[in-house]
Amino acid sequence: MHMADALLSPAVGGLFWAGSAGTLAYSAGKIKEASDEKLVPLMGVMGAFVFAAQMINFTIPGTGSSGHFAGGMLLAILLGPYPAFLVMASVLTVQALFFADGGLLALGANIWNMAFYPCFVAYPLIYRPLVKKKMTPGRITAAAIAASVVSLELGALSVVIETLLSGITDLTFGTFLLLMLPVHLAIGLVEGLVTAGIVNFVRAQRPEVLEHEEGEGKRKSFPVRGLVLTFLVLAILTGGILSWYASEYPDGLEWSIEKVTGKTELEAPEKGVHAIFQKVQEKTALLPDYSLPPGREGASAATSPETSEKVGTSLSGVVGSLIVLAAVVLSAGAVKIVRRKRSGRAEGG
Repeated sequence: MHMADALLSPAVGGLFWAGSAGTLAYSAGKIKEASDEKLVPLMGVMGAFVFAAQMINFTIPGTGSSGHFAGGMLLAILLGPYPAFLVMASVLTVQALFFADGGLLALGANIWNMAFYPCFVAYPLIYRPLVKKKMTPGRITAAAIAASVVSLELGALSVVIETLLSGITDLTFGTFLLLMLPVHLAIGLVEGLVTAGIVNFVRAQRPEVLEHEEGEGKRKSFPVRGLVLTFLVLAILTGGILSWYASEYPDGLEWSIEKVTGKTELEAPEKGVHAIFQKVQEKTALLPDYSLPPGREGASAATSPETSEKVGTSLSGVVGSLIVLAAVVLSAGAVKIVRRKRSGRAEGG
């Protein structure tokens, strides 16, 4: 559901940049109140895992489209809504900057669509009430599916509304909406099942992870080394190897656009704000579209195009996961440092 810049006007893109930035600042303030320092490495490896998992598109039978695991609901359940929002924002920013996955003008909208709804709507209003204090496997599964479907549907609806408000494409509201909602319903069902499986696994290994207070992110101190290593290994394996087997069909958003316009991607305006963001992204994208940059593909005569593609995918998966891990840890660490300095000044009078 990564929107390209071609769908958004500068005004709408700027509006969602402001909304996402404000929510991120508020979430950072809440993270400062977390009591367990071990939350930071867990945030880092969970971000790395979600980055890698998003590289694997799965086919939606009978449609000619595909979907991918978003991860916002999983992060909200395991980390709490505020840390989860910071992690998702980090994942989406790394994707846009270093892999040209989603536009830079559209980054604020993508963070809003893929992070705000699972963290601050579906998690507190659907998942938590359904699970309550009886975290049985059955309740977790039902709640994860319901919450994932709602968050994906809200995100898909937002994409349509943001495109309509921008008014720079020929996408008709009614047709676009009737395509986006059903295909993301199917994606949401898969998202829910995957989320439930991972959450139930974590519950069996470390139930303390799920015992954080909604709104503050506080939890009792407990060892997380095993979970950190598990998700780090999963991230590297997923991004480095399993990503080879991603579906080649267009994702739900691209498929919907193709059904309306006949092509999966639309051209952004060649001048103005769109052109500026495109130039910036061209300079920052180390591995555009999760592949080797032009000039590196087929560098060796002995290397087949298929092998070259796999090398680019694996490199993107591993490098991207590590960048996300570092970005999350550094961001969360900076928040903690600012908190300590302010506390020290307050105590010093």
